[in-house]
Amino acid sequence: MSQPLKDKVALVAGATRGAGRGIAVELGAAGATVYVTGRSTRAKRSEYDRPETIEDTADLVTEAGGHGIAVPTDHLDPAQVRTLVDRIADEQGRLDVLVNDVWGGEKLFAWDSPIWEHDLDKGLRLLRLAVETHAITSHYALPLLLRRPGGLVVEMTDGTADYNRDNYRSSFFYDLAKVSVLRMAFSLGHELGPRGATAVALTPGWLRSEMMLDTYEVREDNWRDALERVPHFAISETPRYVGRAVAALAADPDVARWNGESLSSGQLAPIYGFTDLDGSRPDAWRYLVEVQDAGKPADTDGYR
Repeated sequence: MSQPLKDKVALVAGATRGAGRGIAVELGAAGATVYVTGRSTRAKRSEYDRPETIEDTADLVTEAGGHGIAVPTDHLDPAQVRTLVDRIADEQGRLDVLVNDVWGGEKLFAWDSPIWEHDLDKGLRLLRLAVETHAITSHYALPLLLRRPGGLVVEMTDGTADYNRDNYRSSFFYDLAKVSVLRMAFSLGHELGPRGATAVALTPGWLRSEMMLDTYEVREDNWRDALERVPHFAISETPRYVGRAVAALAADPDVARWNGESLSSGQLAPIYGFTDLDGSRPDAWRYLVEVQDAGKPADTDGYR
């Protein structure tokens, strides 16, 4: 198999599960050494209290053909992030790809609850996890990434810039978090571009994460059983799909063309020629606008 990222080093911050895990595995499949971080380990779970661990993710990276290295890290703690980056510098001497995927807010926001009714502590915690972690990680990791030209920073969010500009995203705190990350990529693009690196914002579509599958009481091998209850779930995608988007960006010698842009897995799939695990190319954000939000019956024909 071709491994275009052989000898490249990546850090996926927030790789315990979901998109972070899918990205780490696909970077591994492309041959990269991938440092995977998070707070859930085999020794101790985070407040999520879920079974996925960063050690499991690291094993999957190695099984895919890369080298996975799990480093327990709380990205709200600057000292821990500084220690993490110092370790990467000591062991590898370089960092080629930084994926800021720390999130941790699924249990902290209330759907359609206005700010004056929303739990303030949970809302502020969400913003710290979704925004402050990214800023702390970039502060410490970017000097290492800039040691060599061609570095890539991927800010993971939910929704494209166009979609989030025109649509309210569930709650004040969730909306603000996801728009803030989009703006981070824009700002980093201005700071990194002249210094030989690239920053982008990237969103998956409707992600079949471990938590989403559990919510609908299905597994990856029978996820379509949920369509009777949630018909538009038909446009959903695996975490590996957005992982392949990141791997394609990281391997693109002309990745600077995307600097500062908002991108999606479905947008990049036909450009780079990758598919989801089932061979399809779901384009969720176009589907949401043209089908789901337009009030049409679920029909993915022409969208995957």
